[in-house]
Amino acid sequence: MITRGVRALFVVDEARTILGIVTANDILGEKPIQIAQDRGIRHTEILVSEVMTSSGNLEAMELQEVLRVRVGDVVETLKRSGRQHALVIESEHADAALATRTVRGIFSLTQIARQLGLPSQIGHDIARTFAEIEAAIGS
Repeated sequence: MITRGVRALFVVDEARTILGIVTANDILGEKPIQIAQDRGIRHTEILVSEVMTSSGNLEAMELQEVLRVRVGDVVETLKRSGRQHALVIESEHADAALATRTVRGIFSLTQIARQLGLPSQIGHDIARTFAEIEAAIGS
């Protein structure tokens, strides 16, 4: 992730089904330190599945809806959900129960802030990031 300048990766199974997302903060933040201390193991022994955000806990937005909304709407959705990321999905069947969902993209609050010209955040404090993004959108 460091070599490629990537801060988030999809976690997939053998069939390339998305199981979740793992971020640099998941790996380097407090959660893995707590797990290592609680279990008496080294940081390198922690499994990705123990620190990632599972797909069921990811915010997802339909592509057709995303094409009609403003950046501020995306930020507000993420703010309400308390998430840093949201998947953009496309459902390929009219019946929701039978739909095949394909990931078409991902929104990242960090990337939105970067594209709005906000300074890069080292701490990734969610509340501060939301405020700064909202301030940039409002100006």
